[in-house]
Amino acid sequence: MLLFRKRPEMPAPSEVLPGRPHPLPTAERHFVNGNPLKGPYPEGVETIVLGLGCFWGAERKFWELPQGVHVTAVGYAGGTTPNPTYEEVCSGLTGHNEVVLVAYDPAVLPLEAVLKTFFESHNPTQGYRQGNDVGTQYRSGIYTGSEAQAASARAVRDAYAQALDARGYGAITTEIVPLESFYFAEEYHQQYLAKNPGGYCGLGGTGVSCPVGVGVAAA
Repeated sequence: MLLFRKRPEMPAPSEVLPGRPHPLPTAERHFVNGNPLKGPYPEGVETIVLGLGCFWGAERKFWELPQGVHVTAVGYAGGTTPNPTYEEVCSGLTGHNEVVLVAYDPAVLPLEAVLKTFFESHNPTQGYRQGNDVGTQYRSGIYTGSEAQAASARAVRDAYAQALDARGYGAITTEIVPLESFYFAEEYHQQYLAKNPGGYCGLGGTGVSCPVGVGVAAA
């Protein structure tokens, strides 16, 4: 994760890599629970895409939730290059973020609880970095599939911003935007830390609790 050129700004349109017309091969099933990675997902299951730093450790945060998560997958979102490779994303010339797709059952695991895990699992005030991982692909981001998801994300973000401010942290830099495209990462990245328990994970939170359930509501 630290072997590639660090880029502190988004690429100009003239710099963006062209990509390719076809998806990259990826895993068919989740390495931990065996569910189909690309679906079809059961009726009632919803998805949201989240960027919170190195996606190896980020994905593990969600598949380890005790209930309500049907499947997780790592990939790329928030950029321009179609069907990018990992190396292209790490170059900083695709505009993409390393992200986790979370397919969850809101009847068992409310979106607010997913977002609580998201915010508490990284430092959302750091801009284009997470800890020692520097680059645009490590930015904090929530990529939504509906306005209802976006409203919930803004409400939880604003509540957490108050909690962080009370502890002396700066402003939250998390981008909350509609999901335009999600590209599944290569097979070896999927559930990487389940396959490689001693693998790298640079993820670290602030230690500040996200006050979900304490006056937090979508607005």
